Amino acid sequence: MKSVGIDIGSMTTKAVVMQGDKIESFAIIPSGEEAESTAREAIEQALNGTETNLSNSYLVSTGIGGKSISFAKQQKSITTCLARGISSLFPSARMLIDMGAESSTILKLNERGRLTDWLGHDKCAAGTGMFLQQMAKLMQMPLEEMATLSLQAKNPAEITSTCAVFAESEVISHVHRDPPTPREDIVAGVYSSVVSRIMALAKRVGIEKDVAVSGGVALNAGLVKILETELGVQVLVPEKPQLVAALGAARIAGENIEKA
Repeated sequence: MKSVGIDIGSMTTKAVVMQGDKIESFAIIPSGEEAESTAREAIEQALNGTETNLSNSYLVSTGIGGKSISFAKQQKSITTCLARGISSLFPSARMLIDMGAESSTILKLNERGRLTDWLGHDKCAAGTGMFLQQMAKLMQMPLEEMATLSLQAKNPAEITSTCAVFAESEVISHVHRDPPTPREDIVAGVYSSVVSRIMALAKRVGIEKDVAVSGGVALNAGLVKILETELGVQVLVPEKPQLVAALGAARIAGENIEKA
């Protein structure tokens, strides 16, 4: 029996298929209006090419749509799955910074990789993946180009507002100044604004090495570099940071198979 983990997020749905401790396949697709149909599509993509199906697999779901999956054997909280997923990738991690589409979450882990404390922020879009997408649209460039451009910044612009709407107004004012603020400095300022919100959470929980990151925003090399500067340490970045929660769910599924 294969173990399957699925993470239904607000923007993407992720599925991971494992055999024992080995990841056999995975899928990342856009989340649709119906969590269950999106989950089935993601799992079917992940199972494609493997000799298994839902009837002979153990599925654990998580994420904002995790409780909507009727065919899941078990549902687990996103924080629990994130902790299990990152500890399997980086056993030395004692803190995880999850940067998702609609929220940022700081998790503390013990030496066994179990969750001991966490703190999240989801009251405002500022500091999230959706905020960065808004900024990319405003700057009229792809997110990938923004990340590369930020590495060239010399004097990051000041983006001080804690509200996404007001932060957008600040960016517009930088664009229309005479002379305009260089684009690379504006992007670096946006990233610094995001990092400042993350750091506020991290300091409340207590920064402890090793520090790992997860979530789609962790793919942004420019933002991660600024985060490392603020933390004063190099962070651990998974090859596929979006899959961490789904991986944790799959590992929990595997443990349940062993118990059975």
